[in-house]
Amino acid sequence: MKLVFCGTPQFAVPSLERLVSAGHDVQLVVTQPDRPQGRGMELTAPPVKQSALRLGLPVTQPEKIKNNEEFRARLTAIHPDAIIVVGYGRIIPGWMLHLPPYGNINLHASLLPKYRGAAPIQWVIANGETVTGVTTMKIDEGLDTGDILLKRALEIRPEDTAVTLAPPLAELGAELLVETLEEMKQGIIEAVPQDDSLATLAPILKKEDGLVDFRRTAAEIHNRLRGFQPWPGAYTHFRGRTVKIVSTRVFENAPQLGAGELRLSGDKLLAGCGAGSALELLQVQPEGKKAMSARDFISGYRPAQGERLG
Repeated sequence: MKLVFCGTPQFAVPSLERLVSAGHDVQLVVTQPDRPQGRGMELTAPPVKQSALRLGLPVTQPEKIKNNEEFRARLTAIHPDAIIVVGYGRIIPGWMLHLPPYGNINLHASLLPKYRGAAPIQWVIANGETVTGVTTMKIDEGLDTGDILLKRALEIRPEDTAVTLAPPLAELGAELLVETLEEMKQGIIEAVPQDDSLATLAPILKKEDGLVDFRRTAAEIHNRLRGFQPWPGAYTHFRGRTVKIVSTRVFENAPQLGAGELRLSGDKLLAGCGAGSALELLQVQPEGKKAMSARDFISGYRPAQGERLG
């Protein structure tokens, strides 16, 4: 097929590369503008742009697309069979939806209609799910509400974080995207409307999502820490200063502790959580310090039995 590919993050790179290797004619790659990154705030090209340049594909980086007549004329002149959208980060305007005969095909990192929104990988782990997957769908005017084309499931391992889960999902999604286009071309795919009554949301993460509420159970807090990687992570307060919680483990047979109450058990540091549960803090990072083990934190800060986090 003759394609236009819209994508920005690393998650979208396997899809672009797989489409090219499968023989599709990617006429144009649309990605977001270069942004300042890192401590030096150097202007950095998004991963999809870097991949496109390696592949020798033309790239455009419009700041806006809805009322961009130059961009619209360029896409119209291409006459693409389909527009592929993977983590582009912009709402697709109506004129783009109606431009190609096969429509705008999106790869979404969840088993729709569950986890519609900008952060499905993060929220699926934060909510303690054990299975997720990828979905290809036809984009419509709503937020991840279009008709489903194909799905593939993937098991979430107990040790997975949003960082470790994203790459296998991206690879699985790339395969599914190629399969979807093949079946669309053959006319054998059936688009199935989503059941809105089963929908859940995965909104974009905010800094405050990382603030630990010790009234939640230990398992809930542990899962949110796994899901909210690398940002916003998990943080709390101790003696009036911010402390980042780097790694944790749900502590079995926990003593009865109040929410956020600390208990020293040998070289173990426990924090009381909801429903009589407790979280073992394995690594923490006090404000202005490097990450340290619980043992080093106990040695350096000498928390008293019954002191609280939060």
